[in-house]
Amino acid sequence: MITRRSVLAGAVAAGCAGAARSAAPAPSLADAAAAAGLLYGASIGREALDDPAYADLYRREARIVTTDVALKFDWLRPTPDRYEFGPADAILRAAEANGKLVRGHTLIWNDNAPAWLKRLSGREVERVFDEHIDTVAERYAGRLHSWDVVNEPFWPMDHIAGGWRNGPWFAAMGPAYVERAFRRVAAIDRTAKLTLNEAQCDNDSDWGRAIRPLLRGLVDRLLDAGVPLDAIGLQSHLQPQWPANYGEFAAYAAAFGARGLEVYLTEFDVNDDGFLDDVRARDAAVAATCQSFLTAALSTSAVKMVVNWQLSDRYSWLRDVWRRERPASRRMPRPLPFDAEFSAKPMRDAMLAAFAARKAAGPAPQRKPE
Repeated sequence: MITRRSVLAGAVAAGCAGAARSAAPAPSLADAAAAAGLLYGASIGREALDDPAYADLYRREARIVTTDVALKFDWLRPTPDRYEFGPADAILRAAEANGKLVRGHTLIWNDNAPAWLKRLSGREVERVFDEHIDTVAERYAGRLHSWDVVNEPFWPMDHIAGGWRNGPWFAAMGPAYVERAFRRVAAIDRTAKLTLNEAQCDNDSDWGRAIRPLLRGLVDRLLDAGVPLDAIGLQSHLQPQWPANYGEFAAYAAAFGARGLEVYLTEFDVNDDGFLDDVRARDAAVAATCQSFLTAALSTSAVKMVVNWQLSDRYSWLRDVWRRERPASRRMPRPLPFDAEFSAKPMRDAMLAAFAARKAAGPAPQRKPE
């Protein structure tokens, strides 16, 4: 719960951090994370390649980048017979030229399927599934730190038995599509860490409470079947207007670590929709939420990576949602560590503080699964 006291405390902390920066330069987010045994980065799109100032921000602050939309099926496969590899290839080249690691996002997702895929028979969908994985995984084999092999397998709101997300892959193959995807990628590329990425697990809303046990059960079944799975991605699009218990989230993450998996916070941002319009107060509330979440989550050694979904508010996906839903509003979301002009915000200070706390305390021992 974000209270007036916590907002003011966040503002004071941000002010103190600002004073400290005047005495000595703060480390980059990547360097501070590395000192705490973490990889830090952000998702990236063509906008960073077209905007030199934004590209500089990535060079300074990030150690790893995640392809934003460039490798999603609907962007990569606008028609059945054409792959649009240009944007992804450009991101890979730029990242490699600047010594950055790259995460691939995402090979298989039931959402946002192109219309042409939805028109195919189940057998044809299976053929496209195998062919797509083979083509894309082979093209980038050996060049990725990790792959989000399957994204968001669960969505109980689709009202399918087992809580599965509906879509062409699930309709054609049922739950077996998940194991099939991981085994197929592993046969091509075992240098990348193969990741199962899921949303909503950070909150205690109906969505979070429903999805957490479903994901845990799927992971247990995959590991027990010997499926090659290296990491769990917990997206962490925080929604402070919903109930949350970040200590319980940390314990949830630790249980994956106890099964030998790494945990990545893969799409981290803070939705400020429920905070005050005043920018300073809103930024302080975002920073307070950020620090509370990260301090808890990073207390477990299972968490190895923190990735923001974009670096600057200018390119946040939440701005697109806001413009679509409130076209007349002058208020814009501020969910990230840098503002629309690429200046650091209190959220950046909060992230540095959370990284420093992990470095100072050391991660807590992993808990055994119940």
